[in-house]
Amino acid sequence: MKVEPLAIPEVKLLTPRAFGDERGFFLESFNARVFADAGLPTEWTQDNHSRSVRGVLRGLHYQLVEPQGKLVRVTRGAVFDVAVDIRRASPTFGQWVGAELSDRNFAMLYVPPGFAHGFVVLSEVADFCYKCTTMWNQPSDRSLRWNDPQIGIAWPLDGIGEPQLAAKDAGAPFLAEAETFE
Repeated sequence: MKVEPLAIPEVKLLTPRAFGDERGFFLESFNARVFADAGLPTEWTQDNHSRSVRGVLRGLHYQLVEPQGKLVRVTRGAVFDVAVDIRRASPTFGQWVGAELSDRNFAMLYVPPGFAHGFVVLSEVADFCYKCTTMWNQPSDRSLRWNDPQIGIAWPLDGIGEPQLAAKDAGAPFLAEAETFE
């Protein structure tokens, strides 16, 4: 498995080696030894799976208490996945990184605690699967505005138009007013 740091080095792009032929493919999406050697978590407390249609934008989500690290991947379709550094003491505070994850490139993204996370669906349908390092803590669940100009995420919305948002995401605070990490 190839593990590459992105422009914010705590966020990692993982590309497993896929072995395929006319019958299909096989890949290893998790290996505790490889993850430990790369400094990534090897223990996960929760697995989640969501399905969304083209143009759905989920995020930017995070937890203030027991923040989650997430290992995210797409098993059907394609998304543009984003992590935003919301650690005020970090030299990359307010910056973002993103990558396309799909059922064709098999790429995965590790989003560490202290980051807001979101994605927009590029394909007609996408199945999005992710492992979390801590349990979901509903009282500390927060959202950050997806289109905050201070952050300036370059969402690939050509051909999509206005994304479909949950009410909590549409009304989420901008970074300047959001509760973040010290």
